This record gives sequence, C-alpha cells and structure tokens, in this order.
Amino acid sequence: MSELKHTEEKSLNFIEEIITEDLGSSKYKTIATRFPPEPNGYLHIGHAKSICLNFGLAAKFGGKTNLRFDDTNPVTEETEYVDSIKADIQWLGFKWAEELYASDYFEQLYEFAVKLIKKGLAYVDDSSSEKIAEMKGTPTSPGSESPFRNRGVEENLQLFADMRAGKYKDGERVLRAKIDMASPNMHMRDPVMYRIKHAHHHRTGDKWCIYPMYDFAHGQSDSIEKITHSVCTLEFIPHRPLYDWYIQQLEIFPSHQYEFARLNLTYTVMSKRKLLQLVNEKHVTSWDDPRMPTISGFRRRGFTPESIRDFCDRIGVAKRDNLIDVSLLEFCVREHLNKIASRRMVVFDPLKVIITNWPAEKLEMVNVENNPEDPAGGTREVPFTSELYIEQEDFMENPSKKYFRLAPGQMVRLKSAYIIKCDEVVKDADGKIKEVRCSYLPESKSGADTSGISVKGTLHWVSAAHGIPIEIRLYDRLFKIEDPSNAEGDFKDYINPDSLNAIQNAVAEPALGKSRFDDRYQFLRKGYFCMDKDSSEEKLIFNRTVTLKDTWAKEQKKA
Repeated sequence: MSELKHTEEKSLNFIEEIITEDLGSSKYKTIATRFPPEPNGYLHIGHAKSICLNFGLAAKFGGKTNLRFDDTNPVTEETEYVDSIKADIQWLGFKWAEELYASDYFEQLYEFAVKLIKKGLAYVDDSSSEKIAEMKGTPTSPGSESPFRNRGVEENLQLFADMRAGKYKDGERVLRAKIDMASPNMHMRDPVMYRIKHAHHHRTGDKWCIYPMYDFAHGQSDSIEKITHSVCTLEFIPHRPLYDWYIQQLEIFPSHQYEFARLNLTYTVMSKRKLLQLVNEKHVTSWDDPRMPTISGFRRRGFTPESIRDFCDRIGVAKRDNLIDVSLLEFCVREHLNKIASRRMVVFDPLKVIITNWPAEKLEMVNVENNPEDPAGGTREVPFTSELYIEQEDFMENPSKKYFRLAPGQMVRLKSAYIIKCDEVVKDADGKIKEVRCSYLPESKSGADTSGISVKGTLHWVSAAHGIPIEIRLYDRLFKIEDPSNAEGDFKDYINPDSLNAIQNAVAEPALGKSRFDDRYQFLRKGYFCMDKDSSEEKLIFNRTVTLKDTWAKEQKKA
C-alpha cells in the first residue's frame, strides 16, 4: 500500500491530532477508516483527496481502511461504476482491507429498524413525500407531527413487514424515526429511514423492494465494521447528531463522524450531477475524457498517481471550504514528469529543411539523452539525414533583432547534432515557403564540436525519411472562468470552446513508435504527453498532459 508522504517535522492535521489522542488514551487499540463511495458515477479529484486521507490515516497509524460501496439507491447504481471505482483506487496506489457493500447489511439494517420500532422510536407513515416535506416546517419554525406518528408498535411492525413483502407501491408508505419535530436541526425532525422502491438492484436483484436512506445505512454500516474514525466532508456536519442518535438508540459500536473541507478546484466542476450532464449532453466524449476532473480522466490525460497524491498532501486537511488553484495540481504533475518522462522530438507543424552539403544517401545515428534529470535514463539513437523537419515557427524570413532561431544567413544548432546555416528559401507558386536550404558545419557535432562557433538557438527536428505521423490532442481547461459552479446562469455556458485542439500532421522521431500506454514523455520544447487509448497501429495519438510552463495565467492577463 502506498502512503502519503509525511515527515517528522510536519505538523499533524486536526484529524491526526484526534487519532493520536484517541490511541494515547487507549480509547482504541487500533484505528479503522473507510472510503464509502456511491456507485452512481466515476470518481473525481475530490474523491482522490478523501481516498488519500482515509488510506493515509490508516497507513500512518497502523490501522486499516475498508472500501464500502454505499449501494442503497438501485435506480442510479451500476456495476460499471463499481469496477471503475476499484480501478481508480488501485491506480492511486492503495489497497483496501475489505471490499464491502451497504447491501451486505440489508438484513441487519432491517433488524435495526425493527428494534427502533419496538422501542417506540420509529413508525410507518402513509403521508406523501410532499406532505412529509410540508410537515417538516422550516429552519425558523417547528414542524408538525404526522397523524400516523402515534401508531402502536404492533401495527408498525406489521406495516413495516408488509412494506418489505411488496404489498405497497413506491411512495405509498415510508418508515420514519420518531425524534423531535421541533428540533432546530431539520435532519432530526423524524427523518425517513426506509422508502419503497420496486427496482432491480445491481447485487441483490429483486430480493428487496425497500431500501434504507443514506443517514440510516451509513452510521450503522460504520458501526458494523467497527470504523473508529468516519471521515466525511463538511456538508455532513448537520447529519452528525442523527448519526450519533441512531448509534446511541441501537446501542451498537460507537463509530464517530469527523468532517473536513471538500476539494473545490478552479476551472472545473465537482458535482457528479453536473459531470453526468457533461457526458450525457456530449460536451465531453466520456467520463474519462481527458478534460474531465475524474480520476480516470486524469489518468488518460497522463497524470501520475504520485502527482495526485502529492497534490492531495500539499493542500492538506482543513476545516473550512476553499477554492484550490488548478495550477498547483499542474505544478505537481509537471514536477514529477520532469523527473521520469523520457524526452522525444516531435514536430507539430513541419517545415522541410534540406542540408545541401550532406550526402543524400547518408544516414547518421546521433546519440540523444533520454532524460537529463535521470542519470540512469540512458540514451537513444536518432536518425539524421539530409532532409529534416523543423517547426514552421522556428523559421522567420524577415527576423526581428532578437530572433535567435533559423533565418536567412543565420545559424542554429540542431539538438544533439550539428550547427546549420540557412542559405536559401524556396517558395511555391503562391509565394508560400516550401522549404529552406541549409549547409551544416561538419566540425560542429554535439559533444565533439571543434568549430569554435557559438549559437544562441537550439531547435528540435525529425528526419523526413524516418519520422512517423502522429495525431496530437492539446487539452486545456474545460471552463473559461475560475468558478463555474457558482457563476450566474447555466454552468455549461462557460465551457471553454478551445479546450481541445487536435493536430493531425505532426511528425515524431521513430522511437515514439514503440510507446506503451503507461509511458510518459516530454516532447522537447512542447510539453508533457502520453499515448491515448484511441491509438491504433495505423495512427498513434498523444494527449498533452500539461505544458512545460503555466501559459494559462499569462494568456488570461492578455485577454
């Protein structure tokens, strides 16, 4: 199991302080946490923070973490989501102690409900959902009691058994806890514990037609598993008294809930509902579209699990919600990729260069370092021939004074090869530059240069005869504004129309043809890239993970 990075000098976050105190006072001999996703969508970067926190706490304090699927709503849940969640957690580098499901506990939860009925603390209500909502009152005025609140225990037991037996239609009856309709906490005003839902469940099939509500299933599932520290996000603070009430009245293992600030990231949305809209309305291609903030989207885009864990560690665990700049996440992946990514030369917009004093049939293999940041990275051989491609933007016919790339009469070095000088510009009938003709300095070879000539520009290049065609997908931020979730109007109005730019005619050095999906590359002077799953033997496709530098902020200042 991978662990979050901690140093002895780093101060404990508030949850770690609580655990340290609990273990020190012998409240618990060991700790247990859980990650409890609902399988109704793909996990996003906010879930990654929760995963890193829960698994990280267990790793730090020698405890365990369960993976428990909160599968209490059969209408929205699918096995596809279960599989994707498991894959994401494993990819992040974590291993759960037990794989569990709330549906594992349906029988036990039912018995818990029966126990509350027998204690006079739960009743069957025939009221409609609209009437129940009306009886709840408002945050500033008390609710009113249901006319069915004082049914006898035996009647409630029979009605609840009939609900289970399928004798009623959806919405015809519910089971509610009997607590306090005047409570200042709306969640304590006789909350619904069970509702009728005749729907096929992805694990239990048609065995059940009543399903527990989240608040009733969650705390009791924690208790059954003897979870010591149930960590969730701040929006569940109002739910905590109900969490505690159920456990106290059932007299079961006293799991306790702790809340931390959820992750909100700039230029994206984190709501599963909104992410599902983006997928269903075809604003993106899928849940794992590289523009999506899903873990699978980040993985497809080329992010590494190490960079995401580092990001989650850097932002820390807070008690107050805030908006984290996505640039920090990009910094983390840039920093990691700089260390591990192999360098490759790829020309995005090719301009042909003919070296006139290089024999047309001559092939020389030049040695190029794979990664200057990695001494063990080794080298590779790249073919150098008389006809090469460079970037169109690396040539200027009428250069400005401080233009140090290729221009008529000007010299540049070709990366790991020779110095060349532009002698002639060849244009087509329309006056467009067709190719540039250059001469090379034989004594200027990299690593053995005796020319005595120093040039300021170094260009990447690809042999025209040996280069392979590839498609490049340049991904950018999905939204144009920093906080689309809280903007006026429809959040989809702020989608960035330039979030994907596909380049079809790029040419890469032949070594890129041996790529695997897990390989990470820095395309020299361009950014970090990985191969996309849409690749085929006929055409390789590469996704840009992140630029070499944060160009977004600069572009926004210009706008």
